[in-house]
Amino acid sequence: MVMTKPLALVLYENLLPGSQLVNRLHDLGYRVLTLADSATLVEQAQQTKPLVVIVDLVAREKDVCAAILALKRNPATAHVPVLAFASRKHAKLQAAAQSAGATLVASDTAILHQLPQMLDQVLMVE
Repeated sequence: MVMTKPLALVLYENLLPGSQLVNRLHDLGYRVLTLADSATLVEQAQQTKPLVVIVDLVAREKDVCAAILALKRNPATAHVPVLAFASRKHAKLQAAAQSAGATLVASDTAILHQLPQMLDQVLMVE
């Protein structure tokens, strides 16, 4: 039996910390599919069935929190844990992500330093 690597769907617009996050996920044994547009998040999650979705809340023209909400409201993707991040100066965005249904919301610096622990936390079965 062949075990495939778990898939992480990563949504980010800004190269840093986005690319660093992708590299960390590869190091942790994940396959990574990156998205630059939150409008395709639900569709991609339905098609690819990721183990986890990781989203950068800071986007120029997109409402990433609306995408999280749509993901959580869709019966086919509601179970997928969402790890959202933004810098501490975006406290309102962080709160909005929590309200939208993000499993865990972190700062952009914390996610890079504590990714394995955060993944363990969001992947814990209720």
